[in-house]
Amino acid sequence: MKTYLRILQFARPFRAFVPQYFVFTLLGIIFGLFNFALVIPLLNVLFDTVSPTEANTMLQKPDFSLTLDYIGGLFNYYFGQIILTRGKSGALLFVCLLVIASVLLSNLFKYLGLRIEAWVRANLVHNLRQEVYERITQLQLGYFTNERRGDIMSRLTNDVLEVENSVVSTLNVVIREPFTLLGYFIVLFTMSVKLTLFTLLVMPISGYMIGTINKKIRRTAEQGQQNLGNIASVIDETLGSMRIIKAFNAQPYVISKFIQFNDNYAHDMETMHKKRSLASPISEFLGVASVAGILYFGGNLVLNGTSDLSPSEFITYIIVFSQVLVPAKAISTAFTNIQRGLVSSGRILEIIDTVPQIRDKPDAAVLPEFKHQIEFKAVSFSYAQTLVLQNIHLTIQKGKTIALVGPSGGGKSTLADLLPRFYDPVGGAILIDGHDIRNYTLHSLREQMGVVTQESILFNDTIFNNIAFNKTDATAEQVIAAAKIANAHEFIMQTPDGYQTFIGDRGGKLSGGQRQRISIARAILKNPPILIMDEATSALDTESEKLVQEALINLMKNRTSIVIAHRLSTIQHADEIVVLQKGKILERGSHEQLLALNGLYAKLTQMQGTVQLT
Repeated sequence: MKTYLRILQFARPFRAFVPQYFVFTLLGIIFGLFNFALVIPLLNVLFDTVSPTEANTMLQKPDFSLTLDYIGGLFNYYFGQIILTRGKSGALLFVCLLVIASVLLSNLFKYLGLRIEAWVRANLVHNLRQEVYERITQLQLGYFTNERRGDIMSRLTNDVLEVENSVVSTLNVVIREPFTLLGYFIVLFTMSVKLTLFTLLVMPISGYMIGTINKKIRRTAEQGQQNLGNIASVIDETLGSMRIIKAFNAQPYVISKFIQFNDNYAHDMETMHKKRSLASPISEFLGVASVAGILYFGGNLVLNGTSDLSPSEFITYIIVFSQVLVPAKAISTAFTNIQRGLVSSGRILEIIDTVPQIRDKPDAAVLPEFKHQIEFKAVSFSYAQTLVLQNIHLTIQKGKTIALVGPSGGGKSTLADLLPRFYDPVGGAILIDGHDIRNYTLHSLREQMGVVTQESILFNDTIFNNIAFNKTDATAEQVIAAAKIANAHEFIMQTPDGYQTFIGDRGGKLSGGQRQRISIARAILKNPPILIMDEATSALDTESEKLVQEALINLMKNRTSIVIAHRLSTIQHADEIVVLQKGKILERGSHEQLLALNGLYAKLTQMQGTVQLT
């Protein structure tokens, strides 16, 4: 119930609509109950069972009071007047018209309540999906390393849809039907306390059986949603790796993997639906059995003359009690359906409740404009228990280009990732102009940085929008100028629609070199004072590399740049080259100085054959 109520909070500001929703629901229930209250006078007229005492009472107008007896007495008074003036046919017509009016008003108020529920449903799902998406964008990169992307997508899509179908769709039942049930039992207790207490004997039995089924449904639903996340992960991996799958003839392998998860999910769903389908027949059977028991027990009381109900009142009592089955069954079915939705709700709230490890401090300030230097001061970092960087001391003066080289796994990319706070060091500090970057807002920190990664991250949009990413005020002239610097303008103009050409999912319609040049143009347009180039030319052929390298050299003039490269030929111009191995700085200096040391850098250079040693 706690999860259900928390999910409803996403329908804010639903609280403002609660009073009118409650009024509409209450009036709908009252007029619905009024229909059954008209059954007694209707039967009395049809079967002429009004006693002289009752007839005499109907001729006397009751004194005003705020009680149900006054309302009933007032109705009987006017009903009696109609019988006297228009006869039984007129009284019958009067009751029939009241039934029509009562049904009309009951359904009108029900419709008005459903209109509010429709608004709540739409806004709840909208707010919930938005909250999940926003939290996903706030989480640190390490979160996505540990979680499967397909499972996250499943929570954002399938689980939110399940919440809408299983939780929100039962909102009407959960709120309205208990009031309806309460109204029916108030009427029943008013008519006969003895019979109503007898009817309540079967309720605990029914509730226990339905509750047991619901617990089993929830356990099965949890397994089902996990398997659905597995299916989404397999699909995501397949779509992103189709070239490799075909190259290795791995279609049977990935299909068998998909079939396994798909079979597990189908089995879970079959089990869950079998259990869910069992709840409704059980509740209906127990309800009908209780009606039969009341009919036998109360019927004998009437036949023996020991009942406090007249025959017409007893028939009305049976009719009213039979209507109790409708909301009772609806509540039973709703709570059964909710179980699966609560599982999805839990999976969604798990993401929302995840606190980002990389976030602004409460008193975080805006980072001043970069003017002097970047300093890595005794910086250490580890992934889980694996130490990746150890006691790094490095100072980068403004306007200088620092190249990070070394064997794979040496910590180059990790060191660069610490500067924009994709991760935080576990020891030491990173300072910009003497300011610890953890004391400043992420937005102001990253606003001063441009990043070009080894993998060209592009979006399923136009070339123009990919270059002008998050720079909504960029003009066509600015975008074209950035593309020209990145040596991308020429090939862009050869595409079908130029800068308005859609490049497909992840830029799939472009070559690797073209994608990388678009990424570089994006960084150029941002025009940041600090550049981070992580293997920026690794995906380029020789011709493209030459064009882009020339553009990068021009771009890095008068900027502070951190360049990560395996191709050592691309970083010979760097002001300082830092050689990392096993998380430590092994060597540092200019290209010529490192060659003269004849250490690891010289060895790597010789292996690549990138320079002619002299």
